[in-house]
Amino acid sequence: MTQQISPLRQRMTDDMTIRNMSPLTQKAYVRAVKNLSLHFMKSPDKLTFENVREYHLHLISRGLSTATIIPIICGIRFFYGTTLGRPNVAEHLPLGRKADTLPSVLTRDQVVRLLKCTPDLEMRTIFTTIYAAGLRISEAVALTDKDIDSDRMVIVVRQGKGRKDRYAMLSPVLLELLRDWWRIARPTAWLFTGQDPLQPISTRQLNRACHAAAHMAEITKRVSPHTLRHSFATHLLEQNTDIRVIQVLLGMATYCPQTAS
Repeated sequence: MTQQISPLRQRMTDDMTIRNMSPLTQKAYVRAVKNLSLHFMKSPDKLTFENVREYHLHLISRGLSTATIIPIICGIRFFYGTTLGRPNVAEHLPLGRKADTLPSVLTRDQVVRLLKCTPDLEMRTIFTTIYAAGLRISEAVALTDKDIDSDRMVIVVRQGKGRKDRYAMLSPVLLELLRDWWRIARPTAWLFTGQDPLQPISTRQLNRACHAAAHMAEITKRVSPHTLRHSFATHLLEQNTDIRVIQVLLGMATYCPQTAS
């Protein structure tokens, strides 16, 4: 049976759709408001600013990190400020300051060990793709065979972070690896699929496999698929690659010939 969506949730979803927010952001914002409502067992439009402030303190008391709390508060701020038109609530919900920490980075030897300790061929291929092309995990799981442009030797990343298309580098070694995977798996919809061949592999599966491989490789650092992206950038920097070029490869800047010359 299809679950009915309340008019309030539908209005919030419509507001986010109008602003062209990504599906992941929409899902996170709706979940944030839903959990707020469940905490007080009241419809969120019936809650006061003091209720919301109390909930904010509750999240902090649970020991959640600032990085975890910020998107929750952003979702609640959007709901009250945009959907309900109550900017007085949104304006008085401060965002905590994130701790300024360095990302975990693997050495080249550790990357090799991690890949060797990934027994599943599909997982090993995805991890290699993330590292070799500097992709975000969400970008890697969304790839199709049409995104691999062997003529131009690039990977087309469609609707990445900020809903922007971009190109990522495609080395000859990675191209051959992806061709081998395609010949074995013969994917039809997505390059990397989950249990349902019509759906892409989930980020949860990737994180679980990455943690298991890091444990087998006896890597004591905190490792996730995103660590491979950080390692990609760091290893390029160690090779004296221009930082502006690295930013373009990571999708964090737009290529401009005048500044890259």
